[in-house]
Amino acid sequence: MCLFVCSEGLKESRIMGKKNKKDKKGKGADKNAAKMEKKVAKRSQKEEEDLETLIAEFRQLDAKKTQITEVACSHPLPRLNASLSPHPEKHELILFGGEYFNGQKTFLYNELYLYNIKKNSWTKLEIPNSPAPRSAHQAVVVPQDGGQLWVFGGEFASPNGEQFYHYKDLWVLYLASRTWEQIKATGGPSGRSGHRMVVCKRQILVFGGFHESTRDFVYYNDLYSFNLDTFAWSKLFPSGTGPCPRSGCQMACTTDGNVVIYGGYSKQRVKKDVEKGIVYSDMFLLKNEGREGADKWAWVRINPTGVKPSPRSGFSLAVAPNNRAILFGGVYDEEEEEDIQGEFFNDIHIYDMVKNRWFAVKLKGHKEEKKKRRRGRKEGDGTEVKSEKQDLQTSVEIVKEIVTEDGTLMTVKQVINSPDAKADTESEEEEEEEKEDGASETGPIIEPCARSSAMAVTKNGLFYIYGGMFEVGDRQFTLNDLYCIDLHKMNEWKVLVETDPKTQEWLDEDSEDEEVCAGAAGGDDEEGEEEEDDDESSEEDDDHPPVQSEEPYSEYLSRTESYWIQLAKDNMGQNVKEKKALKMAQAMAKAFYDENV
Repeated sequence: MCLFVCSEGLKESRIMGKKNKKDKKGKGADKNAAKMEKKVAKRSQKEEEDLETLIAEFRQLDAKKTQITEVACSHPLPRLNASLSPHPEKHELILFGGEYFNGQKTFLYNELYLYNIKKNSWTKLEIPNSPAPRSAHQAVVVPQDGGQLWVFGGEFASPNGEQFYHYKDLWVLYLASRTWEQIKATGGPSGRSGHRMVVCKRQILVFGGFHESTRDFVYYNDLYSFNLDTFAWSKLFPSGTGPCPRSGCQMACTTDGNVVIYGGYSKQRVKKDVEKGIVYSDMFLLKNEGREGADKWAWVRINPTGVKPSPRSGFSLAVAPNNRAILFGGVYDEEEEEDIQGEFFNDIHIYDMVKNRWFAVKLKGHKEEKKKRRRGRKEGDGTEVKSEKQDLQTSVEIVKEIVTEDGTLMTVKQVINSPDAKADTESEEEEEEEKEDGASETGPIIEPCARSSAMAVTKNGLFYIYGGMFEVGDRQFTLNDLYCIDLHKMNEWKVLVETDPKTQEWLDEDSEDEEVCAGAAGGDDEEGEEEEDDDESSEEDDDHPPVQSEEPYSEYLSRTESYWIQLAKDNMGQNVKEKKALKMAQAMAKAFYDENV
């Protein structure tokens, strides 16, 4: 089931990372946080009572379901802030909940999908007595009795988009019998979203998160444990100095029962109606010092070595074999000429929890063993690690700018291998050897577009990325594509489901009565218009400078750059800044080159 709410702005869970600046930790932070928590709880009580009425209506509709239904589908609708979990006993991934924003409405889901890895197919499950629609919740799997999916917390929103309900309920889905059960145990965390949750031996640990009302908000750094044997909650009080209150961090459990926490985000109110966002990049180890089931924990601040991820929020993380954590993507917002522009990422970093070291990953691509580059060292698992200097020599950032049907200029950044940059750094002997062997690059490595708030999971040695979002100005693009990469080979991403952001619906404040973007609705007239557009595009392409046989992109751009810059100015106006015109020119040239090689 899906519920939607009208929204005039973006919730905290969709704007994590805005106006990021470091701030010193003030004295009495814990005391102030406690006061704010009481204040928020008092103001939000009435709001949550109103929202509980809406949730009760959903439960009445859901109560009418009496049978389990299973329907094959092409793929789920676009979403972010859902949960994606590996089935503990089958070759399947489990997708639950999430949200989608189209400019005017936020759609909240409680849908349950299974992705069959071997068949590359999606199945939608409808099970009676399911949790209410939510996003920014957490889910973990337990390999017990055929597999269990545990879900805690998350958020719901009011019809006017200004009130939020934060769940504090705990649910378990028994995967073998396909039945939901709400576990009504007292003493658990307060209602929240943006928290993080992991399974550590026979207990579920919940850390952090935030709670928001109409006028106030509070962030948490408390820690709770749910015992999977006694079904009882307990609040933990580790020794040492732990992370400051935050949401959106990432947690990873090590094989020896410890927990690593990285990053996160929080807001501070600097004065009335003025808030400041803070992005964290610190790391902590939650060390299990108990014996024979005793809950004794200690916080330890850790300082990892290696190539660390740049500051960001909204990144995705999944635990991989051999005590590794895989980090993907995220967003960092910076202010430029009075505009806040988000820089979205699609890079991969690996954190070795034994060595306490970060590694930046560069995809290898398909090459025969004798033709592999020898620059950079390799870890024992085969992952190639390069320094920042080597990265600059062997990669190039490609910026694609696409004008959608409604006139929105969409920018997609991708970092791809640059064959020309590699050639410049190789010795003459290596170049001659490659000529003799006939070695050549086959083109840019395929990668997911840069994004934040994607769902990540590992299964059978593969790392999966699903959905997420990126922004262009005030427009948000929500994705439902699915990619995977082999963690051992680390050669290239494999596209399992691909979607086109240009086909997404987006409704501005004054476009409620207008038709949606192309691709969001069908019809013979639209198809005819699309065909005419394609014909026009083909005619325009014939006028562009042609690509010569076996001509590298760098040579093509150098030969035709003046033409593309003039074309960009014709489209954007002659008074456009040179930097923007050059950016658009390179994007158009690259798009034309890719279509004609």
